[in-house]
Amino acid sequence: MKDRSLTILNAIIKEFIATAQPVGSQAIVMGYKLSVSPATVRNEMAQLEHEGYIMQPHTSAGRIPTDSGYRLYVNELADYLSAEREAEKKLARVRNSYKMQKAREKIYDAVNILSQVSENVGFATLPDNRRTFFLGVSNVLKQPEFISNMVQASQVMEVLEDNDNFVQTLRALDIGSETKIFIGKENILAQIHSCAMVVSEYRIGDFTGYVGILGPTRMEYPFNHAVVGKIKRMLEEEDI
Repeated sequence: MKDRSLTILNAIIKEFIATAQPVGSQAIVMGYKLSVSPATVRNEMAQLEHEGYIMQPHTSAGRIPTDSGYRLYVNELADYLSAEREAEKKLARVRNSYKMQKAREKIYDAVNILSQVSENVGFATLPDNRRTFFLGVSNVLKQPEFISNMVQASQVMEVLEDNDNFVQTLRALDIGSETKIFIGKENILAQIHSCAMVVSEYRIGDFTGYVGILGPTRMEYPFNHAVVGKIKRMLEEEDI
């Protein structure tokens, strides 16, 4: 078979795989930038049909590949090297997306545990450090310090609602891998000077974020320090 016929067959098969629609000569000339006229393509298509590589459905003037056409494509025309590169890229995207989703689920579970065990706000930034999970806000608002001082309570809520500012604050604190405690005015944000924060940096694969507890300065510091440390290790030690 001559090269032009092979090129046209290749174009028909690729177009049909992509669209599931019968392929006409005009679509081939325009879509694949062939330097021939639609009439020439039609002649070549007629020959390909005669040889059994393509066929014409009754309802369309276009052509679709036959099994023989697919076999010729698989054996001689398909670009396996390019397909290998494309497969690697798509698999990497899907794998990364899967890992990110599993990381979110794991982090959410960790924050839920923190909030329940500490009876304070549990929080964790997602690996991209652009969003933060906060759970157990009602735990803090029910504390006597905030029931009797609604201004302080509203200030804490403002901080939790301003995700970007909270993340920037965590970065500015230079927390590192050790679990650290910030009490009152040691917290950069004035709105949470009535609070203490126990926080650590965690790593999951290539992902890095922060996990911790936020609550009133009247908190169980040693216990919360231990809980955050254990949650950090749990996040880092279990595979995703």
